[in-house]
Amino acid sequence: MPSKVEITFAKSVRPAGGVGVLLQVAGSQPAWVTAADPDGVSARAARTAKFTAKALSTLDILAPTNSPFERLLVLGLGDKAKITRHDWLKAGGVAASKVKGSEKITVYLDAEPLEVGGREAADFALGMALSAYSFDQYKTKKSDDDTTPRDRTLRVTIVTSAVIAAKKAWTDAEAVLDGVVLARNLVNEPPNVLGPVEFAARAKELEALGAEVEILTEREMKKLGMGALLGVGQGSARPPRLAVIEWKGGKPKDKPLAFVGKGVVFDTGGISIKPAGGMEDMKGDMGGAAAVIGLMHVLAARKAKVNAVGILGLVENMPDGNAQRPGDIVTSMSGQTIEIINTDAEGRLVLADALWYCNERFKPKMMINLATLTGAIMVALGSNHAGLFSNSDELSEKLLAAGLRTNEKLWRMPLGREYDKIIDSKFADMKNSGGRYAGAITAAQFLKRFVKETPWAHLDVAGTAMGSPSDEINTSWGSGFGVRLLDDLVREEYEG
Repeated sequence: MPSKVEITFAKSVRPAGGVGVLLQVAGSQPAWVTAADPDGVSARAARTAKFTAKALSTLDILAPTNSPFERLLVLGLGDKAKITRHDWLKAGGVAASKVKGSEKITVYLDAEPLEVGGREAADFALGMALSAYSFDQYKTKKSDDDTTPRDRTLRVTIVTSAVIAAKKAWTDAEAVLDGVVLARNLVNEPPNVLGPVEFAARAKELEALGAEVEILTEREMKKLGMGALLGVGQGSARPPRLAVIEWKGGKPKDKPLAFVGKGVVFDTGGISIKPAGGMEDMKGDMGGAAAVIGLMHVLAARKAKVNAVGILGLVENMPDGNAQRPGDIVTSMSGQTIEIINTDAEGRLVLADALWYCNERFKPKMMINLATLTGAIMVALGSNHAGLFSNSDELSEKLLAAGLRTNEKLWRMPLGREYDKIIDSKFADMKNSGGRYAGAITAAQFLKRFVKETPWAHLDVAGTAMGSPSDEINTSWGSGFGVRLLDDLVREEYEG
């Protein structure tokens, strides 16, 4: 995130320059703060403009003569009774977007008659920081209308009576920010910069936060019998890696929560090569692994009171003379054999070995895998929901609830024995593609064969991890989807 954001919480401040942001709820008098607007010009301007404080609406005012600010921005919050936690993130995001280019912002958070607590203040700050994210370090020339210094620091002071609680809440929120930014950066990185080895090195950096990280090489994976994962990477000159990240914040006897990510750093489709149009987007085919490493960063940074393990299956799918072919049969770590029908159905092969390894080694309490797995899920759900497949109603309900709280929304899709018939093979235990129909479901049904009875959920994030619609807190191509969702799940459901 080239534009650094510094957040400060204070009970009062002596403003000098920059932008003053004032909040207003619907049905109240226009919000204004004496320190920001001694003559009450903003209140009169709001009345003149018939500003009703509709949620996320704004009123931009040139600062009056006696104001210490250059600009005043009034931000509407809507109906006081309907403001949710995610609304505070969105409000912060809108505020940041409206003051883009400024270097100094003072936000007066206590808007009569609204009482703002520490968590709301931290969420507002998080929304501002997420909205301010940009990925432009590979640009050498700015556009003519961009006058923002490339190395600027956005300094935000949030004035709130709940300053102590806000600072405490911000400690956790800042960990979430860093985890989302890590995931976004990884998805946005060009594929010539980020290969399996380089991705694994990023995972190794989590040791600085107290996590334990082990990197398995191709040789070690061969000894374990990971024929499915290795088959995907055998056409690439870049060797595969399996990154194992452990966070031990719970009791030693507690079984860990497990998170497994598909990390195909670039996917040509292999011998079943993809069309050229849009293939550059396949640098984001590691969005699942990006979310997992982002989550593990959050858990370690905020010292979460749980045991957790993150597994990243890191490969590149290329079509050289050594690449696997349609018709090949590979043997997975589980011993089950897989007929390769389509080399572009590669993510499930990576996950098959990663899930089995995770389950056998760690005996987790539950497993959740994330993967940009199928275009079929986008046909079904578009880019506003990720697909949820699970063998556990309880885990599904927890995930759906976390999705609603964070607005990283999920939609549960079916699993069933009848779909197994579609991926049965004449020559092996199964085939890796069942064809066009029910493509997202048969992919999930394939994964289900590698989790035994462990409570498990598969999140197909093909439509949400990259190229998803912009919103108030994200305008980046790589969204970091899944980090906030899973951190919320851990915090609300599993931390003691």
